[in-house]
Order: sequence, then C-alpha cells, then structure tokens
Amino acid sequence: MAEQEPQQDLEKKIEETRQRFKNELLQDSTEKYDSRDVGRLEQDDALVEAYLTWRLYVVDDALKMIDESLLWRKEFGINDVSESTVPRWMFESGAVYLHGYDKEGNKLFWFKVKLHVKDAKSVVDKKKYIAFWLERYAKKEPGMPLTVVFDMTDSGISNIDMDFVKYVVNCFKVYYPKFLSKMIIVDMPWIMNAAWRIVKSWLGPEAIAKLKFASKAEVQTFIDPEYLPPHLGGTDPFKYNYPPLPDDDFQTPLCENGPIVSEDDAESKEGEMESRDTLESSYNSEIVAKPKKGWLW
Repeated sequence: MAEQEPQQDLEKKIEETRQRFKNELLQDSTEKYDSRDVGRLEQDDALVEAYLTWRLYVVDDALKMIDESLLWRKEFGINDVSESTVPRWMFESGAVYLHGYDKEGNKLFWFKVKLHVKDAKSVVDKKKYIAFWLERYAKKEPGMPLTVVFDMTDSGISNIDMDFVKYVVNCFKVYYPKFLSKMIIVDMPWIMNAAWRIVKSWLGPEAIAKLKFASKAEVQTFIDPEYLPPHLGGTDPFKYNYPPLPDDDFQTPLCENGPIVSEDDAESKEGEMESRDTLESSYNSEIVAKPKKGWLW
C-alpha cells in the first residue's frame, strides 16, 4: 500500500475525483445511481478518500471502483435493505453475525461455514443479507474496519460456493473499501487448499496480506479467548439467538451473564446430525430445503 498522501495533495485528489465523477459518470444519466449514494459521495470526504486509498491514490482506478460500487448499490437496493426485507430464516440460521473483537479492537464478522451449502434459488437474498450486516455496521461504526472470520470447523467441500465467496471478497475489495482489517480462515480442511488459492488470486496483491490461515491453536494469535467460542479453544459464552439481533449496542454481548438457556438447547445436540444430513441431502439432490438452524448457499 502506498504511503499516505500529504493532506494538500489528498484534498486535490478528492476534488478531482468528485469533479470527474460528475463530468464522466453522471453526464449520461442522473438515473444511473441511487441519488442518496451520489449525495453521500459529494458530501463525505472520508468516503472518497477510502476509494482513493484502496486504489493507491490513482484517480482513474478509484473512479472505476466508485462506478462498480454505486451500480451494485442501486441494483441490490442497498439503501433500502432492512431487517424486514431479508427472509427471517436467514437470521434464525446463525450462519452469519457480528460479535466480539480481535486483539486490535476490530469488530468480528463471523461466517459459520458448516451451515453453508450452495443454493442458487436464494443467492440474491443471501447477498442482500451480507449487505444488511455491512450497512448496519457502517452506519453504527463509520470508518471502523472489520475482521472477517471464516470458521471452517466441521465443514467440507460441499460447504464452499466459490461464486458466493467471490461476492464476499468483492464486498470488501470494491463495495466497502478500507473496510477489511483482515480475513481469518480457521481450521481449514486440507481438501479446500486449492479453493482458497483461487480466493487469494481474487483478493489481489493489495489485500493478500490481509488473508490469514490459522489452526484452532493459532487463532488466539489474532483473537483473545474471551471472544472465541469453546470449540475454538476460547471462553466466550455467547450463543447466537434470534430475535433480537446480537450486539445491538455494539459493545455488550447479548448473553454477557452466560449462555442463553432455551428449550432448543435440549434438542440441539440430538438434532445436530439430523440437520447436517438435511444439508448434505438437499445439496446432493439440488432440492431447496430450509433446515431449522442451517443456511444453504
């Protein structure tokens, strides 16, 4: 990554980026982008700076990134994505959520990979679901980076959908510049080595350094035990439960006094294998199923 631009030069590049955006990208049609995003770009210096920094202060490259990002935001209606516009079962699955912090104080964005199996029929809703979490965080903690944790415990090759992984990578590479602190892949099965080599190629050289592979023992290099679940050697009693959404105040875990005890707990171990079998079966037969605590992608 290039050295930070001197303040005066940075201000000039921000103004140049805005002017060229207006002259080159807005001239054809004012309907091209969501007007709210255009307004934000015209008002928020930090947003323009984020694109410039991520593209090494090359205005041409930053403009390409802004164009792709704003087109995506309009296509998916990102400004109007809310809890009510995402299918409830996605929240209930516990496959994706924000909780805890790494050792540098960055919020943790968890992906429980064993709950993910490819399913083309709900891919658009899933993409909106990821955008929901990122938008929600961006509004609550503007300018603060995230650490993504791919928890691959008990996962297999059927849990990886490379197109969707590419979408997640693009969220940080294009749609939310400067958002990614690091991406930690925990307990990756050896059979997925080839797949993650492809992911590294998508990240590009400026983001490769952010990709960290860790065993269960090594993950404590990045995250203290207090924010790691017991199956990763931690002591965090947090248990995802919906509703409500976890970490609504972004400071206090939902279950700060210990694990949530619910009627589901008695059934959870008994139903775990059944749920996993359902996931595998639905993937192999290409039948869309909605397991109680699983998310097909």
